[in-house]
Amino acid sequence: MELSDANLQTLTEYLKKTLDPDPAIRRPAEKFLESVEGNQNYPLLLLTLLEKSQDNVIKVCASVTFKNYIKRNWRIVEDEPSKICEADRVAIKANIVHLMLSSPEQIQKQLSDAISIIGREDFPQKWPDLLTEMVNRFQSGDFHVINGVLRTAHSLFKRYRHEFKSNELWTEIKLVLDAFALPLTNLFKATIELCSTHANDASALRILFSSLILISKLFYSLNFQDLPEFFEDNMETWMNNFHTLLTLDNKLLQTDDEEEAGLLELLKSQICDNAALYAQKYDEEFQRYLPRFVTAIWNLLVTTGQEVKYDLLVSNAIQFLASVCERPHYKNLFEDQNTLTSICEKVIVPNMEFRAADEEAFEDNSEEYIRRDLEGSDIDTRRRAACDLVRGLCKFFEGPVTGIFSGYVNSMLQEYAKNPSVNWKHKDAAIYLVTSLASKAQTQKHGITQANELVNLTEFFVNHILPDLKSANVNEFPVLKADGIKYIMIFRNQVPKEHLLVSIPLLINHLQAESIVVHTYAAHALERLFTMRGPNSATLFTAAEIAPFVEVLLTNLFKALTLPGSSENEYIMKAIMRSFSLLQEAIIPYIPTLITQLTQKLLAVSKNPSKPHFNHYMFEAICLSIRITCKANPAAVVNFEEALFLVFTEILQNDVQEFIPYVFQVMSLLLETHKHDIPSSYMALFPHLLQPVLWERTGNIPALVRLLQAFLERGSNTIASAAADKIPGLLGVFQKLIASKANDHQGFYLLNSIIEHMPPASVDQYRKQIFILLFQRLQNSKTTKFIKSFLVFINLYCIKYGALALQEIFDGIQPKMFGMVLEKIIIPEIQKVSGNVEKKICAVGITKLLTECPPMMDTEYTKLWTPLLQSLIGLFELPEDDTIPDEEHFIDIEDTPGYQTAFSQLAFAGRKEHDPVGQMVNNPKIHLAQSLHKLSTACPGRVPSMVSTSLNAEALQYLQGYLQAASVTLL
Repeated sequence: MELSDANLQTLTEYLKKTLDPDPAIRRPAEKFLESVEGNQNYPLLLLTLLEKSQDNVIKVCASVTFKNYIKRNWRIVEDEPSKICEADRVAIKANIVHLMLSSPEQIQKQLSDAISIIGREDFPQKWPDLLTEMVNRFQSGDFHVINGVLRTAHSLFKRYRHEFKSNELWTEIKLVLDAFALPLTNLFKATIELCSTHANDASALRILFSSLILISKLFYSLNFQDLPEFFEDNMETWMNNFHTLLTLDNKLLQTDDEEEAGLLELLKSQICDNAALYAQKYDEEFQRYLPRFVTAIWNLLVTTGQEVKYDLLVSNAIQFLASVCERPHYKNLFEDQNTLTSICEKVIVPNMEFRAADEEAFEDNSEEYIRRDLEGSDIDTRRRAACDLVRGLCKFFEGPVTGIFSGYVNSMLQEYAKNPSVNWKHKDAAIYLVTSLASKAQTQKHGITQANELVNLTEFFVNHILPDLKSANVNEFPVLKADGIKYIMIFRNQVPKEHLLVSIPLLINHLQAESIVVHTYAAHALERLFTMRGPNSATLFTAAEIAPFVEVLLTNLFKALTLPGSSENEYIMKAIMRSFSLLQEAIIPYIPTLITQLTQKLLAVSKNPSKPHFNHYMFEAICLSIRITCKANPAAVVNFEEALFLVFTEILQNDVQEFIPYVFQVMSLLLETHKHDIPSSYMALFPHLLQPVLWERTGNIPALVRLLQAFLERGSNTIASAAADKIPGLLGVFQKLIASKANDHQGFYLLNSIIEHMPPASVDQYRKQIFILLFQRLQNSKTTKFIKSFLVFINLYCIKYGALALQEIFDGIQPKMFGMVLEKIIIPEIQKVSGNVEKKICAVGITKLLTECPPMMDTEYTKLWTPLLQSLIGLFELPEDDTIPDEEHFIDIEDTPGYQTAFSQLAFAGRKEHDPVGQMVNNPKIHLAQSLHKLSTACPGRVPSMVSTSLNAEALQYLQGYLQAASVTLL
């Protein structure tokens, strides 16, 4: 693609179409852009467009398209061709910083993100001048440019907050500090001076405070891993200025908006974070500044209002106190009973109150409310912070704190009892206080794992929670209902089983509540209860205990999906999946109606898949329906195929990328359920599965390989007779997979199925080529994972075609190749094989090489006989060698560049582990003894002498044990 006006014009037209609400116009345009993005100059055309186009919408659209293009294509994946040519890479890096800094803010943000994506891959080695270019712009004096640099630096350096320590990381941070720390500090001081110069100029202050926020965020990132020497030497400058900013109040920066945090609030909350970081990690160096910060932050908390815009600030300020009060040597700051009472009264209780804004979120923005409340993404809510502070204080002062709060809880409950319909918020706060007091340690999976002994949880449950859930009207006091259900969820391990059993029908009843939060919590609570484990690791509740409620449970769960706002509610779908899993055959009578509802839902969401978790659980529920029904009645598989295939065909034809890996997994499950030949409906699909375009998407690979394995297991004869022309295509897939370090094991899964199931005559002509491909890969890049898979394959080949055939194919490629493979690969590496079935295949294969391969007994290969036997005994008796060379540690990670549908394994579609030698060999050690005995009868005297002269004593002892167990001797 040339950088021509005609191409710019074409690109503009297509970008316009991608904004069209009509999918018939939008989709083809997106497909066109996807098809041309591999061409040289494509990214440069986008950059030219966002620089020169007169149309602002096109500029923004080009910047977003460019950022997404970089996200998808910049990373170079090993063994795969680079998706952006080198000339384009150089040109992008040469122009993007200048372009970003000279663009309006909306575009600047997109380009800044693109720079940080490139930086993650190329900085510092392949982009050494990036830092210099950025630091030089600080001199410009233009804060639009400076903020652009700061924003980019922030997106580049914030990964230091969560990266694991490593030498590369420290080297990079040192490089950044050497170039960046001093200019950043100077900029910080200069900006603060400018703030006092322009104290009465609102628009100047807004720009300067935006800079200060970014500078404070950069301070956090650069100090996160360790305390840099530079910042330790300049702590006075930073801390004094931070303290000044914390206590600053400028009327010009106050906003009228009650919801949105202003610049002043954002800056102060970041400073609270920075102070908490130093208090937690560098307490010795920070000690002399700490009392000042505690006072300033305490004053902040006592004087800040209840408006939503202060939430982040208040929660960060409380988190600062929480992190300080947990440290043993700050304990003295909190010891006084009056201090504790004051904290409880002025900070904790007021911030636990359910405000009008919370009520609004509960009713009108339930998804966000649930996300914060259930999933712990409520890090920045006042309630969560207050709860953390209670936990922190309880570490040293559990008795006094519990005492203070018990008084509050009782008076709140009394207030509620006087007039429930007016005072229900008092009870809500009481329940929240009890929860935060009682829970010491919590996990998503198990709820509370450690509780405060001073709080009687069961008594509180019976007296204050159950009555709310038992009331006939499920729509009355929805917030209290949600609190009660959440209480069951959190304390499910502390409340006795009989009480939980009483609450199950109540929860099922609440699935009908109109409030999205209430019916979602009810579904989630049921799902959590059904996963609880009893003493013998079976589920705590048995199918028999839940049996009386089956019909109403299933009816209410599926009805809940029809309630407004919950048509794709992931918690309800997860509860459906978990109910199926727990109830097993008890659901069979209901499956015909349920599978219809599930397929209708699948068809509806496939039009626009937007909720990945919901979709995943929906497919899990479909798999469970198939498994449970077909286990009782295998012939029922046909009914499922009738119900599902129409929807599946539509998904495949419309290329719904998110669903294709799932569809393949469900089809594998259905196909594996067929006991005999493959139905013709599947055979019609077979050629389409070999199309290269399907294999381009990494997310499809595991599911496609599994489906092809199912085809080979069930229909190898049909493929050999009716689709022999497709065998080269099948081997082409194997060749593609074997070339990639990330997917080579999938290539072996496919190859092993071909060798095991296809009639030998159908693959004869390809066998030599298969081995040549494997040797080429061994020469080019030999990884531990590849070697393990290769060993399993050659041993499986040996079992299937015989030891002599294996020796002949090796020596047919190159004379004496067989000896080299034994000496360089099998004998030294066999210890690395892992997995019971894999080890068994290797043991049986090597036994065949030792006892059924004449050249091993009477050629130059004989010298390898005893070392091979020694290595086999090692495979049986020595611990597995799981060492992996350093440079290979990160190969296996499925790291998909940019946004591609990742593969999600369906738990309930899993394959049963397949043992290809199961029928033939039960115990491989006995099998070895019997095979050696048979060999020794064929050539008496030779085996004992080879064994006794060359095998080490320990191995010989083990071998004697095998011979005794098999009741045989060597002649």
